[in-house]
Amino acid sequence: MSLAIISPGRDPKVWIDALTFHQPDIDIQVYPNIDRPQDVEMALLWQHPPGYLSTLPNLKLISSLGAGVDHILRDSAVPESMPIVRIVDEKLTWSMTNYVIMGVLNFHRQITRYQADQKRKVWDMSNPEIQVNVGVMGVGALGGDVLDKLNYMGFPVFGYGFTEKKDFPYPYFSKNELPEFLKEINVLVCLLPLTPATENILNSDFFKKCKPGTYLINVARGKHLVEEDLIPALEEGFLSGALLDVYRTEPLPENHPFWEQERIQITPHIASVTNPQAASPQIIENFSRLKANQPLLNLVDRHKGY
Repeated sequence: MSLAIISPGRDPKVWIDALTFHQPDIDIQVYPNIDRPQDVEMALLWQHPPGYLSTLPNLKLISSLGAGVDHILRDSAVPESMPIVRIVDEKLTWSMTNYVIMGVLNFHRQITRYQADQKRKVWDMSNPEIQVNVGVMGVGALGGDVLDKLNYMGFPVFGYGFTEKKDFPYPYFSKNELPEFLKEINVLVCLLPLTPATENILNSDFFKKCKPGTYLINVARGKHLVEEDLIPALEEGFLSGALLDVYRTEPLPENHPFWEQERIQITPHIASVTNPQAASPQIIENFSRLKANQPLLNLVDRHKGY
């Protein structure tokens, strides 16, 4: 019984080291050098080649190497009956929340503005703080923690999601209440899972519903944003700026217009990165549960997309 790591473009050594640290005798094969495909019963995936899993005749379980599973679900060759699990790690939540707080505080205290003033040797003490109402789209483990921490810091917070929620601790708006949600906020954080219903949700029509001057933080997936609609939204005043960590094409191409936009801040998909040492025990536990025919940890609901 073998475990395969299929993650093109990434160094698998950190995962091999972490997995073998926790289980020295584990049998690991690494793409593209999988020479015993018939032995593979569990596959660890990140951006795998579509259709490749059909070459593994005895595959019984797929695990994402991160919290997201959209890269797996978009592969039509993955059978509907194939169980998929994902990584749930408190460190992922901690890192994501810190990143979002950084973005909110940057907007609130206008650090980007003062950096530009420094280059021009401008001393401007006017309006040192912007009143901030933060809206988080996607209120699962990550979004919920962002709301909790920002609320603790004293910021008014609002949640938005595609399902109804009773007894939610903060003002909450469901799918059909998007205009009402956007009227309440001037900082928008996208933490939605990527599903057919959420892909391209951040588009020109959406931005026109925003309160003028809204600041966008996208730390979910690049396909949530219609990229060609962002710069016009900035130019027309629907948005005042954006902090982006995810993109449709990664790495971001050198000729992409976002590089040259002063009001768009770019980071290279580092808001929350899976720690192999922290994630490996979950993977090994699921591997053991698979062999023992026991319930799996962090099983994905395909219909929800997470």
